[in-house]
Amino acid sequence: MKKKIVLFSLPFVILGLLSFTPPAERYFEIAKNLDIFASLFKEVNALYVDEINPNKLIRTGIDAMLNSLDPYTNYIAEDEVENYRTLNTGQYGGIGAVTREIGNRTVVTLVYEGYPAFKNGLKIGDEVLRMDEVDLSKITQEEANHLMRGQVGTSVVLTVKRIGLDQPIRLEFKREKIKISNVPYYGMVSSDVGFVQLTDFTPEAGKEVKNAVVALKEKGAKSIILDLRGNPGGLLFEAVNICNIFIPKGKKVVTTKGKVADSNIHYETLNNPVDLDIPVAVLIDRGSASASEIVAGTLQDYDRAIIIGEKSYGKGLVQLSRPLSYNSQIKITTAKYYTPTGRCIQVLDYSHRREDGSVESIPDSLKKEFKTSRGRNVFDGGGIDPDITIKVTDKASITHTLYINGHLFDFATLYASQHTTLTPAAEFSLTDQEYQEFVNWMKNRSYNYRSELEKRLAMFTTEAKKERYYADLKIQLDQIDIKLAESRKNDLITFKDQIKLLLEEDIASRYYLEKGAVEVAFKYDEEVKKSIAVLNDSNQYKKILNLQ
Repeated sequence: MKKKIVLFSLPFVILGLLSFTPPAERYFEIAKNLDIFASLFKEVNALYVDEINPNKLIRTGIDAMLNSLDPYTNYIAEDEVENYRTLNTGQYGGIGAVTREIGNRTVVTLVYEGYPAFKNGLKIGDEVLRMDEVDLSKITQEEANHLMRGQVGTSVVLTVKRIGLDQPIRLEFKREKIKISNVPYYGMVSSDVGFVQLTDFTPEAGKEVKNAVVALKEKGAKSIILDLRGNPGGLLFEAVNICNIFIPKGKKVVTTKGKVADSNIHYETLNNPVDLDIPVAVLIDRGSASASEIVAGTLQDYDRAIIIGEKSYGKGLVQLSRPLSYNSQIKITTAKYYTPTGRCIQVLDYSHRREDGSVESIPDSLKKEFKTSRGRNVFDGGGIDPDITIKVTDKASITHTLYINGHLFDFATLYASQHTTLTPAAEFSLTDQEYQEFVNWMKNRSYNYRSELEKRLAMFTTEAKKERYYADLKIQLDQIDIKLAESRKNDLITFKDQIKLLLEEDIASRYYLEKGAVEVAFKYDEEVKKSIAVLNDSNQYKKILNLQ
């Protein structure tokens, strides 16, 4: 029966994809290809040497078909709809905790203040052994997440192992409606500079940013830093609302253009702004995408903010969700978006693929130049270029390994169990002695890894063997390998700055939750430091934006 249902539903998926195109000239091609597909599936299902899973096979076909278009056009099966809805709304029924798998352990990495997990005593660092009577070591992380979430008002009992306690403890929670804040942190980073961290564009993002800006102004903020780093985007109209905080009512923010007339829309600000004059710096990086780029690009086009950091991701495509049969959905790219100057910042051209199927960036020769309101040059076809570029150093292999394998997490849990209180997060810093304790603690931990140079040396050695140069180079390659392995022993010291920052963030979160992790990092944050300097230098700020 399941085979028949899946096979029957596929035509609706394909017809849904084609519903945006003039159908008359394609009816024959549609009917022919659907018939071929149905016949092919029937023969494979009947004759293939091993038993097949029809759902899995059909899903592979659907995913491959949609992936040939772009990465953002996706099929969402019925059992995935709830997670998709959570991503778009920031809401779900649960207890307000985030867990992560480390090895075969499920550990609590975050609890949201004010929700059941926080109120009933669940702590970051707790290892969840059982959920109700289900042993989490016997199920997947995805299955555990499904168990954790549920209908509002229902109860769930967690059995957790906590460092310092001999026996596991049982904690009962009643699920509530959880709304993840788009603005997990805002505060003053100097006597007159306010900071707003925006991590999502789910409903009410604009309202949350507006409230944060108003509150910061009341605290004495004479300029604002809006942090969009790592923000993947979300709802387009929330990007419009956020721009509206700083630009007048009736200003164009973004235009979408697609194949269907209904996709061609001009979005303008609808409300009176909060402040048209307060200096603004917007922080972006390689993870700032979509709605984040609309905000950064719009404020840049109007010379309303200085953009600081790295070039943004370059996602200039708009998606629309459509319902399909059997409670499934499709998220389909329907348009491209354009900033007020008319530039599209889409970096990859999915309509022109190489012969191997790969996608290339839009070449510089095809990028067009545009002018901001005050005549500054900006370009399309490759993300938002910052006005002030600050290159971020990539994490070293050891730093990545220590995080993935949970060593930083476990040391932070141990540290918190030994220190009942912590200085304010903005003032907290591990002493050299405490960091050395971490180094000594790591001597009893297994953390095998290869540095980036070792990885490159291995690749070079492989190529040397292919090209038959290896025999001549073997002695030198072996010597380099030995030196690199010896050097790796000092990586805990060599990359102390990176490791220490992550340790301090993890430790501070034990005492002050999300806000602590943000505040403890300010002293290392070069983009924030640069923003404060520029915002406090009126002449430089005006010069960059051509305001003089």
